[in-house]
Amino acid sequence: MNVCKTLCYLARTLPLRAANLLAFLAAWFGTAAYAVNDLPGGPGVRQYNLHPAVTKVAEDQAWLHWFMLAICLTIFVAVFGVMFYSILKHRKSVGHKSANFHESAAVEIAWTVVPFLIVIAMALPATKAVVSEKDTTNSDLTIKATGMQWKWGYDYIKGEGEGIAMLSTLDNAQRVLSSAGGPKAGESADDYLLKVDQPLVVPVNKKIRVITTANDVIHAFMVPAFGINQDAIPGFVRDTWFRAEKVGDFYGQCSKLCGKEHSYMPIHVKVLSAQDYSAWVAGKNKEMSAKADDPSKVWVLADLKTRGEKVYAANCQACHQVTGKGGGAIKALDGSAVVLDSDHAKQIAILLNGANNGAMPAWKSLSDTDLAAVISYTKNNWSNQTGQTVQPAELLAARK
Repeated sequence: MNVCKTLCYLARTLPLRAANLLAFLAAWFGTAAYAVNDLPGGPGVRQYNLHPAVTKVAEDQAWLHWFMLAICLTIFVAVFGVMFYSILKHRKSVGHKSANFHESAAVEIAWTVVPFLIVIAMALPATKAVVSEKDTTNSDLTIKATGMQWKWGYDYIKGEGEGIAMLSTLDNAQRVLSSAGGPKAGESADDYLLKVDQPLVVPVNKKIRVITTANDVIHAFMVPAFGINQDAIPGFVRDTWFRAEKVGDFYGQCSKLCGKEHSYMPIHVKVLSAQDYSAWVAGKNKEMSAKADDPSKVWVLADLKTRGEKVYAANCQACHQVTGKGGGAIKALDGSAVVLDSDHAKQIAILLNGANNGAMPAWKSLSDTDLAAVISYTKNNWSNQTGQTVQPAELLAARK
């Protein structure tokens, strides 16, 4: 760490160009302080190549990448080799004189036909790969991935698991770690900012169609190991597909600059065997049935606060803090006039529609009971001891 501090000091005292180099070295030494290893299914340490492919599409893309690179390198070496050879061997200083000639039919034909053949050689495999990437027919499972600031919503709409719906958010412990400046010396950072609370779960060797859309701004669903990167655009429906050929955990991220928390929007896909996937579906359906609440049920304050505390910790705490004091542009909930107001519609509208030009995202994806619980929790926590309760029926009515 003394090396890092020394480099930072020198970076502040040297000219700009040297300072930039030293700043880079300081950052490199700083990241070397905590333990980082290759993440199977995710990024590798000093990874220079594409991710190891686990789908045929990703394999084709990797092959195409190197094929195109080989062609370009061959052309580069051939053209510049001839050019530098001619300059060296036919220079004036060794007695050569410039030639005087006009049109050559052979040369004209050659520099027309050869590039044409090269373009065809490049276009045929590229076209085949692109057509394969867009063929989403005959899928075994169809999942809708909805991008939202800053998480993913997954809805299983066809195939085994149909009806399952969930939100996938960056694990709150990762957010806390990031707010504290990242992993400390000696801490593992293999899955830093890639760990989520609920991964997307799919079966191995099945064709998975992913329909993408978004609730707010443009996002993109990207998993490099699968060779997929599909934009998720509000008001539009796009699709892509993959067939994972091995079980394991695979990681990606939103690849669009979708706002201030873009880096907190990872994708985690867990590929299971057919048997394990069926067991996961059965367990998930039981879990959803247990959580299915009657919106007309009237809850007591104690139960609302207990449930609301969990919802707050999973979704709100990263910005508004455990203390409810917020920070910077994030408004405080403790002592907030809107939270204290007996007109529940004001706070309900903010949670359903968002506020402050998207700085406060909309939370329509949460259930009526979860929203009622978290609102009741904020109205009766910290110094906000209002005694007010918000019932799921109020949220249901507000959505209409």
